[in-house]
Amino acid sequence: MAQRPQTLSPEEQKRRRKRSIALGLTLGALVLFFYIVTIAKLGVAVLQRAL
Repeated sequence: MAQRPQTLSPEEQKRRRKRSIALGLTLGALVLFFYIVTIAKLGVAVLQRAL
């Protein structure tokens, strides 16, 4: 049988939203960090090559 989804209190919804935003920002920062490290390892010349 299918169970009804549990409803969250307004406080729990706020905590979940803050946690989701924090996780998203952390993931974005990690992606940016890897991008910068990759460019630093390859050198700036990789950005100036012909496509």
